[in-house]
Amino acid sequence: MRNAECQWECREANDLTLQFRIPHSALRIRVLGAMSIVVVLHEPQDLVNIAHVVRALKNFGFRDLRLVSPREYDPYRVEGIAHQTQDVLARVVRFDRLEDALLDCVHVVGFTARGRTVKRNLQRPREAAAEILTQADAGPTALLYGREDKGLPNEALDLCHRVVTIPTNAAYPSLNLAHAVVLTLYELALARGDDARPFKAPRREGGPATVDDLERLFADAEAALRVIEFFKTRQVEGVMRTLREVIHRTPLDQREAKLLRAMAIEVVKYGERLARSRLHVDG
Repeated sequence: MRNAECQWECREANDLTLQFRIPHSALRIRVLGAMSIVVVLHEPQDLVNIAHVVRALKNFGFRDLRLVSPREYDPYRVEGIAHQTQDVLARVVRFDRLEDALLDCVHVVGFTARGRTVKRNLQRPREAAAEILTQADAGPTALLYGREDKGLPNEALDLCHRVVTIPTNAAYPSLNLAHAVVLTLYELALARGDDARPFKAPRREGGPATVDDLERLFADAEAALRVIEFFKTRQVEGVMRTLREVIHRTPLDQREAKLLRAMAIEVVKYGERLARSRLHVDG
C-alpha cells in the first residue's frame, strides 16, 4: 500500500483486523466472520471504469472495493460519475501488491475471458455464485478482475481458487471491466434471492372492476365508436364482442375502468361539440 505499512493482527477467533500504519493517521478495516464479498481490481487503467464498479457495488448492495496499483484514482472524480456512493468510496482501499490485497481472503475467484493452456478450476458465473456466497459466510471472498487491456496475468490466476469465464461471443469475448463486474454482482444478487423481493406497490390501486363497471365501460365505448362512425363497415355485435374478450383477458381495476370510460365519454362530447359547430356554420 502506498506510503503505508500493512500489518495483520488476529485478535480473537473469527475476528481479523487489518491495520495500515500511515504517518499521522491509522486506517482500520475490521473483517468479521459474517459474509464479506470484496471486489479487487488489479491494475485498473481507467478511472471511469472504477467509478462504474463503485456504482455497481452500491446498486447490488455490496460495499468493499480494493484497488491494486490503479493508474489513477481520485475519489472526488469517481463520486462525480457514481453519484451518492460516498459510503462505498469510504471503504475503498489501495494496495501496491496483489498478494497484500488478498491476504485475508479465504476464497479468491479470478475472472478472465482468455483461454489458458494451464489447467484451472473453471466455472460459469451462475455456477460460481452459490459457492461464492457460501465461502463468503466463512470469511472474505475476493472477486478478482484484471486490467482492461491485458486481463489477469497467470501469476494472478495462480492465487485463485476458481476461475470464472463469462460466456460471450467467441469472436469478441472480452467484456468491459465494469460490465463484467455488473454481470457477476447480478448473478450473486439472484443467488441470494433478490429476485424474490416483491415489486413496489403502486401509489394508487383500486379494487377489481365489477360487472357494473365493465358494462358501463362497454356502453360508453360503443357510443364513442358510433360517433366516429367506426361501425360504418363493421358489425356492431362482432366488434363489441371482441372488445369484451380483450378487456376480460386483461382484468381491469376500478381506476383503469373509469379512465377508459372517461376517454370514451370525451370522444362523445367532442363529437357533440363538433356537430353543434357545424349546425351553427350551416345556419
